[in-house]
Amino acid sequence: MPHQITRRALLLTGVALLLSACASTPPPQPEFKPPVFPEPPDPPRFIFESTLRYNTNVTEETRMDRLRRFATGVSTDIKGLVKPFGVVAHEGRVYVTDTAQRIAILFDITGNRYLEFGRDKPGELQKPIAIDMSLQGELYIADVSARRISVFDLEGVFQRHLGSQEIFKRPSGVAVSPDGSRIYVIDTGGVDNQDHHMYILDAQSGELLHTIGGRGNKEGDFNLPLQVATAPDGRVYVVDKGNFRVKVFDADGNYLRSFGSIGRFPGQFFSPKGIAIDAQGKVYVVDTAFGNVQIFDSEGQLLMVMGRRGQTSAPGNYMLPAGIDVDENGKVYLVDQFFRKVDVYRPLAVVE
Repeated sequence: MPHQITRRALLLTGVALLLSACASTPPPQPEFKPPVFPEPPDPPRFIFESTLRYNTNVTEETRMDRLRRFATGVSTDIKGLVKPFGVVAHEGRVYVTDTAQRIAILFDITGNRYLEFGRDKPGELQKPIAIDMSLQGELYIADVSARRISVFDLEGVFQRHLGSQEIFKRPSGVAVSPDGSRIYVIDTGGVDNQDHHMYILDAQSGELLHTIGGRGNKEGDFNLPLQVATAPDGRVYVVDKGNFRVKVFDADGNYLRSFGSIGRFPGQFFSPKGIAIDAQGKVYVVDTAFGNVQIFDSEGQLLMVMGRRGQTSAPGNYMLPAGIDVDENGKVYLVDQFFRKVDVYRPLAVVE
C-alpha cells in the first residue's frame, strides 16, 4: 500500500508539472530587425521596408471579406506573383511583369489596390519581360514571345503595339527616353544569329529610327544583351551579358564607354541581368549569379553592394534576382523570380 501511494503521488506531481509547463507563457520570439545595406560595420544607406507578393499586401479587408472569413473560415481569394521579372514604380504604384501568368500586375500601395491586366485581346501578353513608364503616363512592355512592345495606360488599358516580328527576334529590354519621345528596345537575339541589337523607335508611331550594334565584342556591339535603362541626362545604359559589361550610349545610340568585367569580386559581373538608374544618375545592376545588386556612380565606379545569395526568401536574400527599379524618392524595388517577390528598400534619409 505505501508503494502504491508513493507511485500515485509521483504521478500526480508529474501531471501537475506538465500542466504547469503547458500553462506557462511561451518564450518570446526574437524581434524582427529589417536588414540594412551596406551591412555592418559600414554605415547603412538602405533599409528593408516591405515585400510584395500577394494582393493582400496592398488591399484592405472589406466588410464582405470579414463576413466570408467569419462564415467559412477562408479569407479573400489570394492572387499574386508566380514568376515575376520586370518592375517599374512611380508614386506608390508598382507594376510587375509575370512571365508564367502572361500578365502584368499593379500593386497600388497608396491606393490599396491590386490589378492584373494583359489577358485580353488586342493587348494580350504572351511572355512579358521588361517594363518601363513614361512621364506621360504610359507603360511599355517588351513581349519576347509576341516579338513586340505593348503599350498600356496606368490603369492597364491597352493603347497600341510597337515594332513587329519583321524587326524583333527576342525583345527583352525596353526603356523610355526622359522626354517620352523615344523608346530603346534590346533584342537579345540568340546563339545562332547575329541579331544582337539595340533599336531606337518613336514612342508614338513605332517608326524605327536607329539600329545599333550587332553581335561581337567591339565597343558598340553586343553579345546576348538583356536589359536597358535611361538616365536623367538622356544617356542609355545596356546590360551586355555575354560580354560581362554595362555599355553606355548617348541618346542617338553613339557609343560612349563601358564598365565591368568577368569575375567574382565586387565591381565585376558573372551573370548581369537587370539595370536601373536613379535621379542622381547612379547605376544599379542586378547579378543573378551573385544574388545581389551592385550600385555604381555614373562613371562606373562601385559605390556599394545590396542583397546576398540565400536559400530562404527572407528579406535581403535572393536566388534568381531579375528586374529592378528606383522610384522618384530613391526607393529600390528588386524582383526575385525564384522566391516570387519584390523587395522594397528605403534610403535611410527618406521617412517611411
